[in-house]
Amino acid sequence: MGPKGVKGELGDAGDQGNIGKTGPIGKKGDKGEKGLPGIPGGKGKAGTVCDCGRYRKVVGQLDISVARLKASMKFVKNVIAGIRETEEKFYYIVQEEKNYRESLTHCRIRGGMLAMPKDEAANTLLADYVAKSGFFRVFIGVNDLEREGQYVFTDNTPLRNYSNWKEGEPSDPYGHEDCVEMLSSGRWNDTECHLTMYFVCEFIKKKK
Repeated sequence: MGPKGVKGELGDAGDQGNIGKTGPIGKKGDKGEKGLPGIPGGKGKAGTVCDCGRYRKVVGQLDISVARLKASMKFVKNVIAGIRETEEKFYYIVQEEKNYRESLTHCRIRGGMLAMPKDEAANTLLADYVAKSGFFRVFIGVNDLEREGQYVFTDNTPLRNYSNWKEGEPSDPYGHEDCVEMLSSGRWNDTECHLTMYFVCEFIKKKK
């Protein structure tokens, strides 16, 4: 083999090769500093007008309803002396001190009347009711408010068939005692209408 020739000159740079594979993802960088405050936002839209009057009215009506309910519940709670009844009627002693006219109204708005003992049986039942409830006297539905000295029941029927006056009663020398109370003995006594005491309501049973 002959002698080695002289080394040739460096050739031109070849073309760029293909792009290699992507390297591994680097570690997460440190948290950046807090940015500057933003520009204040624009003015918001005006709110809608409240129809408050209507709501106040509704709330007011609810308050009235609640007050009425409380009054009715108070009435029921105060009729704790129990109930007496006959074949035709119920009797309640209402344990709220009222004057005569208030007692009349109290019974009427509940669909009844002040109790009217029109015979011995009803009077005896009411007297026993009053005595066993531990009361001394109650208003009953008898008065002479229309004509002095002419006592009638609150349904305007006269006392023709029955009355049970205490001895010496009715005695009203000054014309001030126009209303009637029943004592725990069952006897009746005329008394002043403005005085306040418990009272008995009667309710007619509804026929089935």
